[in-house]
Amino acid sequence: MTTLARATDTLTRDALAVLQPGFAGTTAPDWLLRRIGEGLAAVALFGRNVRSPEQVAALTAQLRAEREDVLVAIDEEGGDVTRLEVRTGSSFPGNHALGAVDDVGLTRAVAAELGRRLAAAGVNFNWAPSADVNSNPDNPVIGVRAFGSDTDLVARHTAAYITGMQSAGVATSAKHFPGHGDTGIDSHHAMPRIDVGADVLAERDLVPFRAAIAAGTRAVMSAHILVPALDPELPATLSRRILTDLLRGELGYDGLIVTDGIEMKAVAGTYGIERGTVMAIAAGADAICVGGGLHDEGTVRRLSDALVEAVRAGELSEERLADAAERVRALARWTAANRPADGASDTADGDVGLRAARRALRVTVADDSGPLTEAPYVAAFTPVANIAVGDETPWGVAAELVRLLPGTETGSFNGADAGSEALAAAGPRRIVAVVRDEHRHPWMAAALDVLLAARPDTIVVEMGVPRAEPRGARHLATHGAARVCGRAAAEAIAGV
Repeated sequence: MTTLARATDTLTRDALAVLQPGFAGTTAPDWLLRRIGEGLAAVALFGRNVRSPEQVAALTAQLRAEREDVLVAIDEEGGDVTRLEVRTGSSFPGNHALGAVDDVGLTRAVAAELGRRLAAAGVNFNWAPSADVNSNPDNPVIGVRAFGSDTDLVARHTAAYITGMQSAGVATSAKHFPGHGDTGIDSHHAMPRIDVGADVLAERDLVPFRAAIAAGTRAVMSAHILVPALDPELPATLSRRILTDLLRGELGYDGLIVTDGIEMKAVAGTYGIERGTVMAIAAGADAICVGGGLHDEGTVRRLSDALVEAVRAGELSEERLADAAERVRALARWTAANRPADGASDTADGDVGLRAARRALRVTVADDSGPLTEAPYVAAFTPVANIAVGDETPWGVAAELVRLLPGTETGSFNGADAGSEALAAAGPRRIVAVVRDEHRHPWMAAALDVLLAARPDTIVVEMGVPRAEPRGARHLATHGAARVCGRAAAEAIAGV
């Protein structure tokens, strides 16, 4: 141990306990170890902290040398949103693919295996699953992260995911309460607003969260969204009506409430991170997620100082802060009590993600030309990735087709001239066009128009939500852009 816990006053220790900050690098910086010694109870990992499972295991061991019960959190949904496999693409197909299969046993098995891998790396708290009902097909930030647009389907798979992951000793966090699925704005950038009645919310958006609570989720993550039917003034993260009266009172939830990233513009751009942090804890949140963007010691100091000053100024009760800190520590005790025993890896099911991706694949055949036998040209029509997904993680089918059909070439295209540029690059080769949410991107649909007019034998692979009408000589819908989704599509294209 490199630092000793200081005799920090109780108020400051409680303020540190409710923060879940990130940091830079693949080893823990000295300032982070020092803050753990002073009372910081949780640390968040992001893609920048990950090089390999072995490196993450060494990092988490370093953190636990400072505090054995520290919570190590991660945003590992599998599918498009992966941190553990940020540089290779996920071994798990993601929620929308699991919803397309609609086998709760498979969802449970996938979540259990993902949880096993997290636990093996020393991660014990996952900010997942998304329990959002993706009712707005133009949603820019949820999409394939949701199990689907059907409320009951989302509810049963949310429960199965929670049961599977927590069986591995990794606490789950159902998100984004009270439901981010009916939004047309990404809360990373601005404040979304959901204008539906309380009855619609109760019958649609809240149902999966009720299922999550019944399944025993150890945490629920709040959304930075304005829902006037529930609170006409404050977003959910800052709303006592939503976090305390609805989630705790009406829904009877007694576990940890963690906020979505407090530095996201929906909160930071309106209230600032210090005021937003104080308001969130006062409203009923117990933990503040921070570090996706801001990940330095100064941020931790600013937020802990803001909490302490708010208590001393009478803006936040000391009892509320103490209660929040105790809920964080209670979650840490649960993870310690449910830590997998040595040898638990003997139950590993390393192929379950690929099996799920293969089952999720939907192929529409318009011609009878059969599988490809010669190396094609893969034209990837690449939209701007949302912040939750990030742009570090590779996606598509090209890498897998190179393996199956050596000599395959690829290019990435975007914008008004994407179709003609792809045609020129492909030359005489058979084209495989890869799209992601074609229905949301007019330029992408136009690019396909150009390709199919000139080359009707083009194969189309949709790796987002398959809302657009299937077209092309063959159309494959993977229901996600994870590495295993690309492999399943490539196998179908090459007839493997």
